[in-house]
Amino acid sequence: MTVTITTKPHEKPQTNGDVKRDHAAQVDGAQIRPTYDEGVNPVLETSKWAVEAIGLARPNEDGIRSAAKYIHAQMQRESYAPRTWRTHPLHICPAEPFSWKDPSTHACLNWIFLISSLNFSFWSELEGQHGRYGVEWREGWDSDRMVVHTGYWSLVAAIDRALEDGIPITDPAFYASETRCPDSLIEHVFRPAAQSTEGIPLLHERVRVLREVGVILCSDFGGSFCGFIEAFRRRYEDRGSALQLVKMVADTFPSFRDEHMYDRRRVYIWKRTQILVAEAWAAFYPEHASHPHPLFPAGARIHELTMFADYRVPQILHHLRILSYPPSLVKLLNTRTPLASGSPEELSIRAASIVAVERVRREILRIVADARRSGVDGGGEEDVDEAEDAVSSVVIDFYLWDLAKRVEGRPDGVEGIESAGMLPIHRTRSIWY
Repeated sequence: MTVTITTKPHEKPQTNGDVKRDHAAQVDGAQIRPTYDEGVNPVLETSKWAVEAIGLARPNEDGIRSAAKYIHAQMQRESYAPRTWRTHPLHICPAEPFSWKDPSTHACLNWIFLISSLNFSFWSELEGQHGRYGVEWREGWDSDRMVVHTGYWSLVAAIDRALEDGIPITDPAFYASETRCPDSLIEHVFRPAAQSTEGIPLLHERVRVLREVGVILCSDFGGSFCGFIEAFRRRYEDRGSALQLVKMVADTFPSFRDEHMYDRRRVYIWKRTQILVAEAWAAFYPEHASHPHPLFPAGARIHELTMFADYRVPQILHHLRILSYPPSLVKLLNTRTPLASGSPEELSIRAASIVAVERVRREILRIVADARRSGVDGGGEEDVDEAEDAVSSVVIDFYLWDLAKRVEGRPDGVEGIESAGMLPIHRTRSIWY
């Protein structure tokens, strides 16, 4: 079938090469972006610098040690692992055993890509109130009970509802085309529940992002995210890592380049870029960890990724005393003062969150190593990457985000650990998170 992709008359769809040249040229008056050694994540390296340079939000070592024990114990108790991703009732999961030829493989990859492309800015001034933006749909694919989903889950429910209604919203050739998928149809896909008094935030920006990523996938990768993954596998001869895939996404799609200038230096955050790769890693995580991962047969080295710096996880990090804020920043949060994207306050919170979760990860690795040395854990010899991947900032972030959603609206927050008062989330409207 031939698909016509409509763009504005004066615009030429960017090719992969164009995107890469733009990426290298975007210096904003500063030095050309530095290069980093293999396995070094610029998100972590530049965030470390930003925390010290800005001097506002900081990791709290006492809180990190306490929270690491708590998080590790809870994740073990709840058997929280990469395959926990498959248990969420709204997720679309690939069939098992895995096959590249199975239609569910393509469907899942396209679904994850679309969700990650639009995974930003769901906070509401009506949080906890009846009129907050929400989407009415089933509680999950296997449920007939209708509920109103809010926050991030409103996006997932809207996409799932559209698919159930026969709208091929996850097909890049469809959402790239203004003819087949006009703006009015996208607005219909995200229509709010009857009780909502507000619509989805940044609707026009979401439409723009859809058109951009759809055109790139159709121009350069055969019209699917599966085609992009195939290009990644060819580039690295099936030996590519999760971080290499993250960098390829950032090089290819401008709307995934969550990068900001501070004091003439570029700070990489890459929230949606990393979560796209992490979700794909989790969705296709093999039933037995000893089996090769289909996307990363030589090993994902998932420990090279950082947490995903949004507005919800920093809130729980401060509550668990993993982060400490100066009084000036606490005042801004308590008064719900909007923080501009890339401002020192906003960048400090996000950068400190990245550094702090990495320190939590390191502390959990120390706890695990101590337990093995003392004979508490009878695990045998492990490859270095396997041992590190067993405790990743990715899975810690998944757990903290789920924890934050569970205690949302609960006055006392998390129980069983010394905590600070629950501050409001920081309020930043942007496409980055």
